[in-house]
Amino acid sequence: MRPRALVIGGSLGGLFAAHLLRAAGWDAVVFERVTEDLASRGVGIGTHDALAALMARIGLPSDRMGVEVRSSICLDRDGGVVREIPIHRTMTSWAWIYRPLRAALPEASYRPGRSLVRVEQEADGITALFADGTQERGELLVAADGIRSTVREQYLPEARPAYAGYVAWRAMAEEAELPASFRPVFDCYSFCLPEGEMVLSYPVPGREGGTAPGERGYNVVWYRPASLVDDLPRLCTDASGRCHGLSIPPPLIRPELVAELRAAARASLAPAIAGIVCRTAQPFFQAIFDLESPRLVFGRVALLGDAAFVARPHVGAGVTKAAVDAAALADALTAESDLPAALARYERQQSALGSAIVARGRRLGAFLERTAAPDALWLMREHSAKIRFTGADTPGRRSGQLGSEPRIDYYYD
Repeated sequence: MRPRALVIGGSLGGLFAAHLLRAAGWDAVVFERVTEDLASRGVGIGTHDALAALMARIGLPSDRMGVEVRSSICLDRDGGVVREIPIHRTMTSWAWIYRPLRAALPEASYRPGRSLVRVEQEADGITALFADGTQERGELLVAADGIRSTVREQYLPEARPAYAGYVAWRAMAEEAELPASFRPVFDCYSFCLPEGEMVLSYPVPGREGGTAPGERGYNVVWYRPASLVDDLPRLCTDASGRCHGLSIPPPLIRPELVAELRAAARASLAPAIAGIVCRTAQPFFQAIFDLESPRLVFGRVALLGDAAFVARPHVGAGVTKAAVDAAALADALTAESDLPAALARYERQQSALGSAIVARGRRLGAFLERTAAPDALWLMREHSAKIRFTGADTPGRRSGQLGSEPRIDYYYD
């Protein structure tokens, strides 16, 4: 009988973990707290070679990951190009990765509507207790339940996300809805740099997944300072006066806040980018956090993805890092016959990688915490960098052949 892994969280990290553990000989079952399809929650993301390699390793299409961009430009307030550098990046959407991963997992291995309450460990196994009163038992529990991880809270209550002092507003429009005047910008990775803020925008697969001209979408991410004491509570308060904490469901964002955002866009952004913000019916925001877990393993529990480390979105590697974590865990379990030894190996590898990515995110976002004007060329170059993961995810390596010393390198092509 195959050993059983309980994967808590049905987002991308959990799906990658389930697929890779199943390929490594485990009976991996995903438990997701919400019942609705998660594909609609997706936003634009960057890709890296490791992500394509791991999609291929699972047996999913990886030759067309999204929309290619080959130029990065910085636009002034009037829409003029003040800087341009050549790049080669593939931009995609969260749903583009999620849908094939979810579809390829057997229905019996995905359990929606299961909200974890706590974990109990015994000498020969581990039990997950859920809010509906059910229990599930296995030999391993993988915590892929995100930045607000219930599992991490149980084992590391002191490891809490640290607010970075700003939020990221997101907007997107379909290519077919845009005027012809927008076309020169569409194929570019574009930057706007209002004082103390940063906007980056890029093409992504459209709402229906299309990547051909006319079928794509254009994604905008606008970083704006927001104080923890005054601004963030105001942003997270709905029309009834209820404050939802550090985040708020997009439909509950007050109309006056959206109106303020659109007015600021018209006043400070290049017209093409401001037009995207103004055309988006429901822009939304996320508060930006850093998180580093000092440990990843607790007996039969392993933290993975955002449950373990959260880097600021500037790095553009959150999804890839979750996939690499999943591969490292599966490979360690293949290479080591002893579960504690395998988990120790996983923790040793991924702790170093996670800390390095969090540090890079802080460096890329540091200018938003200062009043000094940023170096536009440096920002464009660093935000356009690709990450080469070496070690557990090296493309072409057979499962179980672990690299000597996992690390990340940044390169430009």
